Amino acid sequence: MLVEQYGGLVRLAYLVLPASAGRHRRVLRAHALAQRALPKAGGARPAPGVPAPRGGAEPVASLIGNDLRAAVLRAALRDGRRAGTWTGRAAAVWPPRRMPIVLGLRLFPRSGNADDMALGRVLAGAEPATRGAFVLRHVDGLPEPQVLEVLRSAGVDEPAGALRAADRLDLGNGATAASVLPAAAHSEFDACTVHAQPTDLLRRRRRTRLTGAVLLAALVTATALVATDRDNAGSGGAGSDVARSSYTPAASDLRRTDPSLWADTSRVDFTAWPARGDRTDDAALLNRALESWSGPARAGTRVSFAPGTPTDPPPRSPQLLFAGEVDGTAVVLLHDGGRLARYSEPGTSGSEDAALAVARADDADVTTAAAVAVARRDGAARYLLAPWIAEAGTRDLLRPDDAARDLGVSAQGVTDAVPVASAGGACERRPVLQLRSSSRIVEDHSFLLADRGGLSPAHLTYTPLPGAGTPPARQPREATGSAALVAWSRLACGTGSLFDGDTSVRAVNLWDFADQRLPGDAGRAVWSCTRAVTWSGTDEVSVDLRTGDGAQRVVRARGTAACSRFGQHVVADTHWRSPDGDWYVLAAGSRAVTGLRVTGRVEAESDERTLAVRAPRDSEPEVKGRLRTGEDLPALTGDGDGDGDR
Repeated sequence: MLVEQYGGLVRLAYLVLPASAGRHRRVLRAHALAQRALPKAGGARPAPGVPAPRGGAEPVASLIGNDLRAAVLRAALRDGRRAGTWTGRAAAVWPPRRMPIVLGLRLFPRSGNADDMALGRVLAGAEPATRGAFVLRHVDGLPEPQVLEVLRSAGVDEPAGALRAADRLDLGNGATAASVLPAAAHSEFDACTVHAQPTDLLRRRRRTRLTGAVLLAALVTATALVATDRDNAGSGGAGSDVARSSYTPAASDLRRTDPSLWADTSRVDFTAWPARGDRTDDAALLNRALESWSGPARAGTRVSFAPGTPTDPPPRSPQLLFAGEVDGTAVVLLHDGGRLARYSEPGTSGSEDAALAVARADDADVTTAAAVAVARRDGAARYLLAPWIAEAGTRDLLRPDDAARDLGVSAQGVTDAVPVASAGGACERRPVLQLRSSSRIVEDHSFLLADRGGLSPAHLTYTPLPGAGTPPARQPREATGSAALVAWSRLACGTGSLFDGDTSVRAVNLWDFADQRLPGDAGRAVWSCTRAVTWSGTDEVSVDLRTGDGAQRVVRARGTAACSRFGQHVVADTHWRSPDGDWYVLAAGSRAVTGLRVTGRVEAESDERTLAVRAPRDSEPEVKGRLRTGEDLPALTGDGDGDGDR
């Protein structure tokens, strides 16, 4: 039974163990717990707390399997409580000395897609008992009574509460966690099908040499101290002044991340960036950067904070991400856990025209922590890419049929210069970055980033039209598919005005929420809602109507939950002129809208999600939608209503 169910038992242990331990340690520990799950006395006696097999029609194999599940779950819960988050000293003793032990290699499951990564983050944030209930119910497919029995046998205090919490898990975008994980084994969470990669060979070699050098230095120092002690004793304790080496506490206290951490952590953000650049050991440069951020700005240093960014000094020693020369300018990039700081100075003196820019970076992820602008010159920018970026390119949003062009990246992760769209003026091009994550993080994951003038470019996503009927809400996806690129090409110029002048835009999603056949056989139109969100949480939306003749701004509003997971229902209306010169009121609603009603100078009603009624251009109709719940939803209004073409 252990052999037959081995893969499932390992998966159960792997998902219950804390994600903070890292994938390598969790894989090894999961196998150890599964291999030690058999009862200690010959297999005939159940583990303590596990009920003995019962008679009746229920197969004995099923009961034995549940006993094994309970034993593995109990052990995984106990290890989680005992080891805490398995950091520092606790991590150093992992895995245990018993088998399995792997030296010189790091093991990790195959990478899944973006939904799998989202599910992994959701499970990592849940209680261990909730994770166990989720695996038993939605992965192993056990009925509720058996799930509750296994949880009780494993020592869970409130098994019913754990099961309810598991059923309520969602990905934060309207989708339930269970909906993205089929009952079959899933590669992202299958600890029996793993990749093997060597640890940092060069780092290991350096550590070996360093250890030898430290031991030799310690021996020489001890010998010198003995000799000095003898000399002092012989001279009555009189000693001479000793020349002390200079010590820079600020620079030496900077935190630096292991270069291999990004491939073995559940937290793929700026905390996984290693320190890169050719001046990471330049203590004077690092001290100037720290002084500019931590204390009063030095004379000649320009300091700027992105909107919504706290201006207080870093609460602890920041993490060093980069220190090096970029286009003749010394650049230092720091991270304090919630903010990015970029210090730059021309040449090497640091005496004039130094600058410090600080921006929020809390809750960054694999996409929003993928690139940071390290230099700008002559309408172009150069970026430092995250260590998990495997391919880099550029494309023009206005030309969706053109393939992405390869982008050169240095050994330190700095890109070649990339043109940046200028604010205002003619919209001739809209260049964006197209990046692809390493398969060691997530497979086949390409995404777009658009520069808004800040430290971090904004992540662009796309939500397609709903299917027929009333299907579940579709979720935002990467804007790299053909439909997404075509939609963005029609709106790229207009969406540049969202948060105009604000460099702190974090993400922009374009949602096509309805399509409509236009009157007079004028073709079809698509209603879309574009939502921009800043790092500080403020938001702005723009509803647009795309026709064959172009795009028409319908409404623009700030401070609204519309078009987000907290405002999934939307109704909009606008005036539209047909090719024959007749004016109409067009209205549309999202997937949950079952009807529309227009009142005012003209009145009309529809049992569909779209409506078109002839009306004078100067009419001011009131439009409401009817939801499946029977509630009325008024049309979105804001500060940017308009009927002109862009």
